[in-house]
Amino acid sequence: MFGVVFGYATHHLDERRIGDVAIIGPLSPGVEWPRLWQMARNCGRSTAGETELAQWMLAQATRACVCGSDRIAQLPEQEWKLDPGGKRVRFDSTYANRDRLWTGNLAVEGLTPDQVAERPTLYDA
Repeated sequence: MFGVVFGYATHHLDERRIGDVAIIGPLSPGVEWPRLWQMARNCGRSTAGETELAQWMLAQATRACVCGSDRIAQLPEQEWKLDPGGKRVRFDSTYANRDRLWTGNLAVEGLTPDQVAERPTLYDA
């Protein structure tokens, strides 16, 4: 839908290992994490605050995993890394089974250039 390939992972803050933090970031080369926030701003309500924008991002990631597409790959054994920087949002209450969203530049081991290549899109960032 958006052309850019994004990754979605979870992180555990304690020994319960419930994936209370959602991690979302671009995987396409040359795309930086602020692009995700810009997309949320462009697609969301014009008056949306940071929390609502974060919820929009999490809803899109969850929807992509549930609905699937030819661009969805489940990589349960892959190692991922979120680069320092980015933006972190803590939700007032649990949203889509997550308490927080961390966005930043994401890297996933073993992805091919074709898997992360940006595709043509109708969406305008």
